[in-house]
Amino acid sequence: MKHILVVATFSILLFACGTSKSDISDLAYKNPVAASIDLTKVVDDKAPVTINPGRFILDTVIYRMPRIIQGSYAVEDFGKYIEDLKAFDYSGTILPVVRINDNTWQIANATRLDKLEYLVNDTFDLENHANSREEIPFSPGGTNISPENYVLNLHGFIGYFDALKNAQYTLDITAPAIFERTSALQSTNLKSSPDGTKITTSYFAPRYFDITDNPMMYGNLDVEEFMVGDVKIVLSVYSPNSKHKVSTLKATVSKMMEAQIAYLGDMNATSRYDIYLYLTDRSEGQPKGIGALEHHTSTVAVLLENSTEERLAKSVIDIVGHEFFHIVTPLTVHSEDVHYFDYNEPTFSKHLWMYEGVTEYFAQHFQAYQGLITSEDYYKVVNSEIHRSRGYYDDEMSFTEMSENILEEPFKSNYGNVYEKGPLLGMCLDILLREESNGNRSMLSLMKELSNIYGIEKPFKDDLLIDEIIDMTYPSIGEFFKTHIVGATPIDYSTFLEKVGLTFEETRVEIGLIQSGAGSVFEADKDKGIVFFSSNVKDNSFWVKNGVNENDIVKSVNGKAATIENARVILIQLYGAKIGDDIHLVIDRNGEEIIIKTKLTQAYSTKKNIVENSKATSAQIKIRKAWLNNASNTEMLDEKSKSE
Repeated sequence: MKHILVVATFSILLFACGTSKSDISDLAYKNPVAASIDLTKVVDDKAPVTINPGRFILDTVIYRMPRIIQGSYAVEDFGKYIEDLKAFDYSGTILPVVRINDNTWQIANATRLDKLEYLVNDTFDLENHANSREEIPFSPGGTNISPENYVLNLHGFIGYFDALKNAQYTLDITAPAIFERTSALQSTNLKSSPDGTKITTSYFAPRYFDITDNPMMYGNLDVEEFMVGDVKIVLSVYSPNSKHKVSTLKATVSKMMEAQIAYLGDMNATSRYDIYLYLTDRSEGQPKGIGALEHHTSTVAVLLENSTEERLAKSVIDIVGHEFFHIVTPLTVHSEDVHYFDYNEPTFSKHLWMYEGVTEYFAQHFQAYQGLITSEDYYKVVNSEIHRSRGYYDDEMSFTEMSENILEEPFKSNYGNVYEKGPLLGMCLDILLREESNGNRSMLSLMKELSNIYGIEKPFKDDLLIDEIIDMTYPSIGEFFKTHIVGATPIDYSTFLEKVGLTFEETRVEIGLIQSGAGSVFEADKDKGIVFFSSNVKDNSFWVKNGVNENDIVKSVNGKAATIENARVILIQLYGAKIGDDIHLVIDRNGEEIIIKTKLTQAYSTKKNIVENSKATSAQIKIRKAWLNNASNTEMLDEKSKSE
């Protein structure tokens, strides 16, 4: 996921009050916003925060916590976790504060404002008690306040004044001296308390964006720094039950980063990368969400502590590897929506197909290209993405329209498809580019070209990017965008796989009652309150044999009425059914009641696997070798086998 650059202008309110631009710049330059967090004074998992903005020349100011953060594509409302916010004047008297909404406070008499004080409640604890409709920040973007560990995603602790979004920040964090502390924001000073029990670490941030872009972790950590080529890697691991250590993960991270840096070549633009790995056992107070959130030169990842070393290593490569590739996009190549990000009312770019889709494509493709996995393993990844993108999401939805309206339905519930169909879009574009250029151009080389035109400090105009890519490439690329990315036509993947000498091979597989090779055989209509058979039922031999059709409404299962409310229970019952069990369904087909009364027999479906076509032409094989780096791939895997 997660990911972004912000350069914001000062509030129009300042100019409306007659303040000159130079006055504002001087105010922001001479008076950095001074923030402090005291982890030695935590009570009930709530950390005290103090914000000193310097002197204001305004009568009224607005203080905000982020409603949405970069890379999350969801409403987070970090202001909901702020308690007891008070404003003090220079004599210590409390000033009037009006809370306008979850994330916004208005402070009057601001020329007298000395500081704000408030408590921050963490989000990890709340994940355990939230109801299904409550939106809690995704764990890697959340916060943790506990005696053992502090996950300091600073957007959850520190807000900004509308009038000072471009101001510099200083940050002091006081913590027990025994704590390990690791930060992507470089420290400027360390100061011990007289009794030596506390250490205050000071940091500097050029602007608010740098506060949100540099996470920290304090507490009982396992931390190690090591070099991969010219890049310093800082790996910080918190394992609540001490099941995993940096020493066992270092080799995996080193091999992954070495392969990624080689894959990117001169596209790699960082000399340091911080990885914060929180391993959850999902017990009380532990986070539930699994994944990662990227920043310019770091990522916070939450993975499962009970994973085996092998499975955890695979998760690190898949998930952390994805986040590292975000240095390509949107961290380097991004639109004005990303560059001038508004934390409370953002507009969204049309290009999630690139930000998340192409990034996920690189995260899977590099493993095959650099020999970490075989080509056959990569074909399985592609096949799974095809299956999931068609089985769980709307395959007839414009990606640009979905991206631009990602907070709204029906687009919001299809966000997950950026990690399924998104990489498939990247794959198809990559194959087209290689075909058109006789193997000399690729999706990665295109991103390099775009980064040379734009870059970290120069965004592109959102509505012009696709036309610019088409001008830089070939008519076939334009047709693909028009049909499958801007347009909503489903992709015939066999057409693109054929270009690299691959084909689909059908096999017959055993399945259960609630699925088929294409996905779930059941759907629900919440508005109508019904459960019905989806089009996937045609790929389930048991239901076909018993005469079930697409759109048949399920009225009852084994004597129990089928409703939206008990659909999960019924599906669990069908999932657990065994061969020979009685199956009794009443269905409604266009007003006609139909009864199915039988015994369960084995259900089958057809599964399509991607295989290399024995009849592929030499031209197709040449493009495939360019695409998957087959020659060096084989050599690297041979070396890997020898070493093991």
